[in-house]
Amino acid sequence: MNIENHQRNPVLLIHGIEDTETVFHKMAAQLRLQGWSVYSLNLVPNNGDLGLDELAKQVADYVTATFAPEQRLDLIGFSMGGIVSRYYVQRLGGINRVQRFITISSPHYGTVVAYGSSRPGCLQMRPDSIFLKDLNSDAVMLEQIDFTSIWTPYDLMIVPANSSQMSVGSQVIVPVALHPWMLTDPRSLVVVKIVLERIKLPYLKKASSQ
Repeated sequence: MNIENHQRNPVLLIHGIEDTETVFHKMAAQLRLQGWSVYSLNLVPNNGDLGLDELAKQVADYVTATFAPEQRLDLIGFSMGGIVSRYYVQRLGGINRVQRFITISSPHYGTVVAYGSSRPGCLQMRPDSIFLKDLNSDAVMLEQIDFTSIWTPYDLMIVPANSSQMSVGSQVIVPVALHPWMLTDPRSLVVVKIVLERIKLPYLKKASSQ
């Protein structure tokens, strides 16, 4: 068994629109108590004035500046941050750096709430946007890593709520009542811990299918 799979990767947290890294205060504190090294950055601007592809470059630059080239990462993106993270993974080489990738209440197929603003980032998060269609056109590449989407059917920020559901990877429904509670509800925190502790051994799956 590969010893690398027993080592805990650093965890990078990416926040959502109108948020800062402080939105992860409870999650980050718990993960640190449980032995993870936790990192985060503030996306600037955080209000949708900049396209999500441009924000993803901030993530790429942060990873390059903070971690050694051979260091694998676990990546968690909340809401808009999950889409920013997906662009980093799918378009900016993150697929080669990230081992586990979790999105929490992210509008993978858009949210009608985004029609309330004409800012570039919000336009990209509208249902059927060119940006999301392009990103979803090869979402299958996420099967190369350990990808999990966590979402709630009661989300009033991601409308429809099942826009946070993906056809690839794993999904976990945490039935909390409010969008921001996804980062503080004990059930969400337990799911995140379980996913980060999960050991993915693709070569065993391949062997068993023969």
